[in-house]
Amino acid sequence: MEKEIHKVKKIVGKLRVPSDKSISHRSVILTSMANGVSRVKNFLKAGDTLTTVNVYRKLGIKIEENGGVIKVHGKGLKGFTEPDDILDMGNSGTTTRLTLGVLAGQEFFSVMTGDDSLRKRPMKRVTQPLKDMNANIDGRNEGSLLPISVRGSKLKGVLFFNEKASAQVKSALLIAGMNAEGKTIIEEPFKSRDHTEKMLQFMGAPITVSEGEVYRVTVKTTERLNPIDVEVPADPSSAAFFAAAAVIVPNSSLVLEEVLVNPTRDGFFRKLKEMGAEISYENVREKTGEPVADIHVRYSPDIRGVRIGREDIPSMVDEIPILAVVATQAEGETIITGASELRVKESDRIKAVVENLRNVGVEVEELEDGMVIKGKQKIKGGYVNSYKDHRIAMAFSILGLVSEEGVKIKDADCAYISYPEFFEHLQSVIEK
Repeated sequence: MEKEIHKVKKIVGKLRVPSDKSISHRSVILTSMANGVSRVKNFLKAGDTLTTVNVYRKLGIKIEENGGVIKVHGKGLKGFTEPDDILDMGNSGTTTRLTLGVLAGQEFFSVMTGDDSLRKRPMKRVTQPLKDMNANIDGRNEGSLLPISVRGSKLKGVLFFNEKASAQVKSALLIAGMNAEGKTIIEEPFKSRDHTEKMLQFMGAPITVSEGEVYRVTVKTTERLNPIDVEVPADPSSAAFFAAAAVIVPNSSLVLEEVLVNPTRDGFFRKLKEMGAEISYENVREKTGEPVADIHVRYSPDIRGVRIGREDIPSMVDEIPILAVVATQAEGETIITGASELRVKESDRIKAVVENLRNVGVEVEELEDGMVIKGKQKIKGGYVNSYKDHRIAMAFSILGLVSEEGVKIKDADCAYISYPEFFEHLQSVIEK
């Protein structure tokens, strides 16, 4: 589906964007391992998270919905049953990598595959440390590409340095570590998103965290997890698109309600503040151990370019495409480095952003691990390719709001993967 987005007068009102994708995934995966029934409110129903629900049903977990509340009937850490068919992971890297950690410690055989895009994404970063824990894993290219088979085995704890600070790798190893003998210790150069350790601590898992020169998480063999009630806050990655729109569209004022502001996830908002954007966190509170706020964003004509380095990336990895869009309207250059991880997302996001910015008349330089964007540019408009990547489609929709001639987006319907109502919500806050 092609979508054309034109210039608008302003962005105004209040919006509660869909619930957080990362916490929604974990609210099913982790509670499946609890002893008893957990309840999840405000679960995100989107392509990737529904994949998680389908996969865990095939692993023998009863998951039902009643009055908007999802009930997950956990069967304990080793209570899953052998699936009678291949597990289809769709487009979801999170489902795949975390489930590898679950399956490594079960006493049965399973195989997982995914769509064209997911079958190209690197899995060795998870399968290799799991093999070091004695997991029995095989697959294409020595277990680095889907389809991948897992025959559950007796796991042993490991010390692993998570060099890329990948939250998915950390989560997979913590999950496997609960079913492993001894301690599993994961160290990171920078703290990656910490929803897994927060939720597992909430469920009573023997997890300890220390923050010094490196971030260290330790988990011991776990006997049982307690069921919990989860209230999923709004997704900061989804909120980022609308915050960006309010910053760059003249005369805008927008309140984004109930947004997760965990410091491992709100890097985009902090970077906007550093650029000089008018952003405030209001009504800050806590839900299921996570900090939540209403974010008030206003039009900010005097934003300045910034530097984004390797240490910034973990807390805003998914927001780099939309930050690049904001950078086109800032004074001076924005320099993004240390973001080579973007080359192996749903698309090569560095290449996709650079090519599409050029297509709409923006001066930009591609770097091996990022890009340099010249600021205060007029957006002529034109045709962009989403590469069937939801974050590219949504980022360039926002750029269309300040374009002279409109932006036409190829395969814009891929936004469904993380944000089914994106275009409806956009219409609801536009004043033409």
